[in-house]
Order: sequence, then structure tokens, then C-alpha cells
Amino acid sequence: MRRKQAGIATDHVAFEAFYRRHVDAVTRFLARRVDDPHTVADLVAEVFMAVLDSAHTYRAGLGTEIAWLYGVARNTLSAERRRAFKESRLTSRVSGRRPLDTDDVARLEERIDAEGPARKVFKAMADLPEGERAVLELVVIDQLTVTEAAMALGIRSGTAKVRLHRARRTLQGLPFVMEGTPG
Repeated sequence: MRRKQAGIATDHVAFEAFYRRHVDAVTRFLARRVDDPHTVADLVAEVFMAVLDSAHTYRAGLGTEIAWLYGVARNTLSAERRRAFKESRLTSRVSGRRPLDTDDVARLEERIDAEGPARKVFKAMADLPEGERAVLELVVIDQLTVTEAAMALGIRSGTAKVRLHRARRTLQGLPFVMEGTPG
């Protein structure tokens, strides 16, 4: 599988198939975390550009393609948040976004609206330590297994299990966080 992923960087047909297989999941992942359609569209593009650069790092034995992609998406989102923070300190107005047509904006607004409940969960988890929150997000909201979440975060499975347990214990009174979680 490692060779297959490395091939998407040079084989446009393989990349297109990979993109089509995962673009909806990556878009949902980002729409749960970002409420601006332009930013979601830009981040989805950046994630797949990062995939081209890092396809050689995928290790099938460590987890699924989607777990790896969520790791790439988390890193891309973190980089964007750092960039936006720096930019906001330098300027009061964000500019230079690529234009979206009306259909793109409407489609992304629908996706963002559909992910509204997940954003409420994120707000409820805001006081958790970053490591616990990250594992809980990937397991509860993004429906990864604990092992896949560990891969996406670059930590050991045992560490992920401990962090998940701590997060669940902290949020014990919130049924939407505790029920139906894989793992």
C-alpha cells in the first residue's frame, strides 16, 4: 500500500481516484471545524496538495488512508490557524481569497450547517487539554478507531486510549460525547 500512495504523487489517474474516494470525508472533517465556505474550500485544496508532497510517508500498517488523511488535514488546519492568527495581528482585514461561484458557496454553506451540531460538541470540549480533545474529536466526531486516531496524531495507541479515557471521564455528564463512540 505504501507504494500505491507514493504513486499518487506522480500518476494523475491514481491521484484523481484517491481524491474522489476521500474528498467528501475531508470536506466534512474541515466543515466540522471551520464555518466559512471559502476557508473550507481552500483547506480542502491545501490538504490534497499536502497529500501530493507527503504521499511517501503513508504506512498502511499504521492505519487507514482516512486516518492518515485526517492527520494531514489536522496539520493543514493548524498551519492555517497559525497563519491566520499572524495575519490578524498584522492586518485588520483578510483579503486575497479565491472567488467561489454561487453554487460552491451554497453547497459549502449547506455542509457547514449540517456540521453545526459537531461544532457545538467542539465548544463543549474546549476546556479539555489539547491532547485529550484531539483524540476525542477523532474518535467521537470523526468516527476513527482509537488506533487510527493515534496514527493521525502521531502518538502510540496506548497513549490515545489513556487520553480518550480521561476526556470521557471529564465530560461524563454530556451524553452526546459518551454514547456511540467506537473504540
